Amino acid sequence: MSFLNEIMPETAEAFGQMRNSIFKDGFLNLKTKELIAITSSVLMRCQFCVDTHSQRAITAGATKEEIAEAISVAMFVAAGSQIGWTNIYGENIYNKIFEKNKEEKDCCCCCKD
Repeated sequence: MSFLNEIMPETAEAFGQMRNSIFKDGFLNLKTKELIAITSSVLMRCQFCVDTHSQRAITAGATKEEIAEAISVAMFVAAGSQIGWTNIYGENIYNKIFEKNKEEKDCCCCCKD
């Protein structure tokens, strides 16, 4: 975070303090928090974060198998979110898409093939 350290040192310090207040044993142990951070990083698509939190998880005692399982949970959530968004607002989005396509085919002018 050297960029923030130089330009916004207060913000960089606050971020560091937040990290330090979270990543320690509490109600959840450090290993569990790092596994959560890995899954969050996968979902945020931050390769640097995945690498960093994977190394920290290993240091905190996580195994390759635990990291792989945590990543599989993130994959499941990502896959499920792609299914779930199609039923937003109580209506299946695909029904709307196909309805729209039908209307376009019925159009009398520029929309016809």
